[in-house]
Amino acid sequence: MKPETGELRSALAGGEADLAAAAFGQRGVPADEDATVREASRLLARLFDGFAGDGAIRLWDGTLVPLGHLRNATPAFTLVFRNPQVIGAMVLGRDRLRLAEAYFRGDIDIEGDFFKALALKDHLQAIRLSWPERLRVLAPALRLAWAGWGNGHRSAVGTPLHADRVKAHSKSENRVAVQFHYDLSNAFYALWLDRAMVYSCAYFASPTQALDDAQTAKLDHICRKLRLKPQDRLLDIGCGWGALLLHAAKHYGVEAHGVTLSRKQLAVAQQRIVAAGLGHRVTVELRDYRDLEGTARYDKIASVGMFEHVGLRNLPAYFDTVHRLLKPGGVFLNHGITHHVEGWEKTLSTEFINRYIFPDGQLDTVGNVQRVMEASGFEIADVESLRSHYALTLRHWVRRLEWHHAEALQFVNEATYRGWRLYMAACALEFESGEIGVYQLLATRRDGGVNPLPLTRAHLYATREKEKS
Repeated sequence: MKPETGELRSALAGGEADLAAAAFGQRGVPADEDATVREASRLLARLFDGFAGDGAIRLWDGTLVPLGHLRNATPAFTLVFRNPQVIGAMVLGRDRLRLAEAYFRGDIDIEGDFFKALALKDHLQAIRLSWPERLRVLAPALRLAWAGWGNGHRSAVGTPLHADRVKAHSKSENRVAVQFHYDLSNAFYALWLDRAMVYSCAYFASPTQALDDAQTAKLDHICRKLRLKPQDRLLDIGCGWGALLLHAAKHYGVEAHGVTLSRKQLAVAQQRIVAAGLGHRVTVELRDYRDLEGTARYDKIASVGMFEHVGLRNLPAYFDTVHRLLKPGGVFLNHGITHHVEGWEKTLSTEFINRYIFPDGQLDTVGNVQRVMEASGFEIADVESLRSHYALTLRHWVRRLEWHHAEALQFVNEATYRGWRLYMAACALEFESGEIGVYQLLATRRDGGVNPLPLTRAHLYATREKEKS
């Protein structure tokens, strides 16, 4: 029976120093620099053998190692290794996110096409070394790890904050998790979001449409789906910086209320409401959705980019709460991200998201989400996939974040900037591949009688005669 990689690493851990000493011939005496570079080049060539992309690796001394199908002198991307230790860690490290951590620290840099470089993730996950091959790479990996100590190339960038682990999605856990993500810095978000600060996918009429226009179109698309009209009472669960509340009140005449768990988002939303002169019709508060009181209080309810935080176990309680708050004949729109496989199993991607970005994030298939909604008494009226729209949105966000790199460092450190760049670029690729999706699910209460929605979707696309103000 062949040992698993984890077993091999565990076996190595206890005797690593002795093995390193044997590999060098004398404890504490590293190989010369030329030998280290040659060893690194050979080991990397083995690890990246068969890569289908077009790239290169540059070592700390300037040595270039071609990757994949390098067709000309200018690779699509270059992976830069700042020291030999990080190469040893690729083989010896136990943490599956060790390469991400190395990028955050600055031990690894990426030049050229950032998105194409992320294709390396799939290659690295697919590497399968036989037991003899693992033994052959052991000594070189140990020598490189040892050579990295004290060579003066270690980065001082640091790493992003690690989130506290969320176990039960309790109110306190969700509050801390939301504040970990959304209370990072309002100014940081403003650098790369649209002018309304809509932190969910836009709705593009074409791939070339400007992000600001596409986000306005998304807000209007939601309002049309909900059939908003003057005097409707609208609830926005997870209202963010208040963009939907303000749009609905200004253009559709509704009375709107929003809830959030982010203190910094709340402050901006309150300021915007006052600035718009809508304090008599729009309110926001810091409140968990589970603490919303009353029955049949709202004509329309929207939840945009929030239910991903709820936790799969809590989805029945979440949809039950919405059902309780919605009036008979009311309409509910749930806009959220889904996964292409059931449940939220532990993978490289899910570990990354929960450790650095969304501590409480959990996704399921759209079919499972609909089943829970139906069990809570909802009738699904319309299902729309916006997967391609989110891929476009994320590419806009990454590009805008990169444009504002220097400004971003006024609000977050370099490691956090790198973490967000990596997170959004990786998500763009996952939306493009179909690993994750995003759906708007429009539903009504299953109360019997006539469905309150029109017979067709014509109202969604008809040109409005005039802008409402």
